Amino acid sequence: MKTLSGDLLQLALDGTFDVIVHGCNCQCQMGKGIALSIKRMFPEAFAADQSTPKGDVSKLGTISVAEVNRHGRNFFIVNGYTQDHWRGVGNKADYAAIRLVMKAVKSRFPGKRIGYPKIGAGLAGGDWARIVPIIEEELDGEDHCFVEFVPDAGT
Repeated sequence: MKTLSGDLLQLALDGTFDVIVHGCNCQCQMGKGIALSIKRMFPEAFAADQSTPKGDVSKLGTISVAEVNRHGRNFFIVNGYTQDHWRGVGNKADYAAIRLVMKAVKSRFPGKRIGYPKIGAGLAGGDWARIVPIIEEELDGEDHCFVEFVPDAGT
């Protein structure tokens, strides 16, 4: 797993990645964290999320995808359904769902440059030390990178 510091969304806009993946809940809200930033900057990704059934726990481990074109750059945003809900404290991340999301990303986007935040370990409260090996196993052989959020990195 490669690691970069910066803003995943800006890096995608700058052409660093062909695909960015973030974790979503099954409630079609995208109301906090990076999901909210994606919703605001890339309404295509929110529309893809809205096209799925709200509150359907069977979405866990699946993805919805939006193709984005900005300033002549094309990339994909993957909404990965890695948790059922956002309410409550503690871990809401579903590790099996994270595995299935990464497996789906590898299957759909082989050979692409893939970037992601701390999927499942931010607001979802999952254990990043447990999530990293899942990502490494499922994206083995792919060009993938964890982006640790640092606002205005490199400017």
